[in-house]
Amino acid sequence: MLILTKTAGVFFKPSKRKVYEFLRSFNFHPGTLFLHKIVLGIETSCDDTAAAVVDETGNVLGEAIHSQTEVHLKTGGIVPPVAQQLHRENIQRIVQEALSASRISSSDLSAIATTIKPGLALSLGVGLSFSLQLVGQLKKPFIPIHHMEAHALTIRLTNKVEFPFLVLLISGGHCLLALVQGVSDFLLLGKSLDIAPGDMLDKVARRLSLIKHPECSTMSGGKAIEHLAKQGNRFHFDIKPPLHRAKNCDFSFTGLQHVTDKIIMKKEKEEGIEKGQILSSAADIAATVQHTMACHLVKRTHRAILFCKQRDLLPQNNAVLVASGGVASNFYIRKALEILTNATQCTLLCPPPRLCTDNGIMIA
Repeated sequence: MLILTKTAGVFFKPSKRKVYEFLRSFNFHPGTLFLHKIVLGIETSCDDTAAAVVDETGNVLGEAIHSQTEVHLKTGGIVPPVAQQLHRENIQRIVQEALSASRISSSDLSAIATTIKPGLALSLGVGLSFSLQLVGQLKKPFIPIHHMEAHALTIRLTNKVEFPFLVLLISGGHCLLALVQGVSDFLLLGKSLDIAPGDMLDKVARRLSLIKHPECSTMSGGKAIEHLAKQGNRFHFDIKPPLHRAKNCDFSFTGLQHVTDKIIMKKEKEEGIEKGQILSSAADIAATVQHTMACHLVKRTHRAILFCKQRDLLPQNNAVLVASGGVASNFYIRKALEILTNATQCTLLCPPPRLCTDNGIMIA
């Protein structure tokens, strides 16, 4: 079993030139056969420090994760330097826990895979620096992983999904629609023109001061909106989905956020309360925002399905739509996408909620 010494916790800061030279010097070929295909995956792209050991058949041999949610709730959002420091403090322990749980000797690892993009630069740097040290120590191959590709392909760990399939990746940092034609073959159909859906939900939750709500004080912004929306009337406010006239598959969430801000300001004046206090209509606002976002996601995804089928990029029957990313764990949005796939003779597949959010398993 690998013993991660204290020296491994001292993070060097390689120059960008050295990192790029290292990545260029390493040629990883997906077809290469290892005697024992067991991969250690490391994920630090945002605010979760995660690691996992997975074998060639998809068996998860060991995993560990440290969430920073509680810390960032207090600051009202992710502060990159804080996230970086928390990654530094926990990555050695998390990797050791994943290896210990797997009962695999470090000498039996085939490679070390690590997220290198996209994400918060300071957070990514911690995982990359730690991994390069580990690669040098163990003399194992290094596999650079694209975070969004990992999300897109996670479904193949839990379901038998053949290429091609459509994927909707929705999270706190990203939003995109792509046709997955192979392991590294993606056709981008649409993306957010501004902020990500999870980011918008977090901002609305902060504007509603849901951290002060007794039922939502320990929840992330997205989870708080989903929880409170169950108690509200989604038709109480009339908000049109963004880009409803745009003939493409792109997304936009800034406009929805601004409209919601105006509604909140108006209700605060009507109820005679100051910013930071809980509105009596908070549940209705949460339900309306969630419903409008779901409609927007469904309409753009519908366009993508029609586009792909018209051009024979997807099979006419039983085409697969995969929804992944943190926002895909929202059950209201999942239900809306399920209605869409039923109407278009498609199949909706979603990884389990714990694999929708950032994790080391998808990297491995």
